[in-house]
Amino acid sequence: MSLRREFVTFVQTHTVSLSELCRRFGISRPTAYKWLKRAAESTQEEFADRSRRPLTSPTRTNFAMEHEIVKLRQQHTSWGGRKINALLNNRGHQGVPAPSTVTHVLHRYGLIQPLQPGEGAVYQRFEHEEPNLLWQIDFKGYFEIQTGRCEPLTILDDHSRYNIVLNAMRSTNTIPVKQALTDAFRQYGLPWRINADNGQPWGSPAARTHGISKLTVWLLRLGVQVSFSRPGHPQTNGKEERFHRTLKAEVLNGKNFRSLKHVQRTFDDWRLIYNHIRPHDALDLAVPASRYRPSIRTFPEKLPEIEYSPDDKVVQVTANGEVRFKRRLLKVSNALQGLPIAFRKVCGRENEYEMYFCHHSLGRVDLEQT
Repeated sequence: MSLRREFVTFVQTHTVSLSELCRRFGISRPTAYKWLKRAAESTQEEFADRSRRPLTSPTRTNFAMEHEIVKLRQQHTSWGGRKINALLNNRGHQGVPAPSTVTHVLHRYGLIQPLQPGEGAVYQRFEHEEPNLLWQIDFKGYFEIQTGRCEPLTILDDHSRYNIVLNAMRSTNTIPVKQALTDAFRQYGLPWRINADNGQPWGSPAARTHGISKLTVWLLRLGVQVSFSRPGHPQTNGKEERFHRTLKAEVLNGKNFRSLKHVQRTFDDWRLIYNHIRPHDALDLAVPASRYRPSIRTFPEKLPEIEYSPDDKVVQVTANGEVRFKRRLLKVSNALQGLPIAFRKVCGRENEYEMYFCHHSLGRVDLEQT
């Protein structure tokens, strides 16, 4: 259901050709046409479990509307008056009360607790102008399940808040993270930049490795820029942090999971709600799917060759993660062993060079001080 809805939504954006979307989703063109036909012949109810109750009825009472409000709150225990009001209007209900009235109903039924000191603060938001200019990636932090522990990996598009990845993982190791990213790139295309937290498996700009890990090397070779949150400033990945709080409130609190498969099924169900049904306050109560479209940059199954400018001095990194340049031995990164990096002369500086791997700056080196 989730894949079908995503596919139909992406076709309607006309960003990527139908053939390319079929390839990314692993379906044939006849199957694609079947999904599109069903979508054209039916309402959006095709893609989600929604009420079949008639939208209008001469016997409808205020109590019936209150029942709908209470039912939605019980289904989505962290939603407030604005979200519930927007969803009722989106579903075509008549006589939907104002958000403030919905909030009063929730208070009357004891479904909203008073705000604690510091809650409800207003923050200044920043977002990129288009989808896929920036994806934010992070692990939420593990929680225990009956068979061990779960490490949820999440990716959010900065512009639309569309949840790209929500995977229940056993560990934070590079191999499963790379596979999750590969699956996302094949389906949604490549972003221009990914912002990550500091540490493994991403890397850290403060380390001697210049922010380079095996995972970031792979991303850079794909043409994806990599940036890092400032240490001690989680707000740099603020949309991810907010998404994690929502995930905890609406999915994880008070739940007991048997296995990773159990967690993943729950994640998949909620991801559909989050992307396509749940009104988002930061989007003026629109849903993330209304603002997201897949990237036009297709994932290459084979890594492209590394190329530099003819004026660059290209040096191969040794097995120790070192390079020898101008009779000097410089430590770069073990993750780059066997790969070429470039030394680019800094304009107006006789003995100063900028080091690059692909399009990523590794920093400057002053040969007079080395």
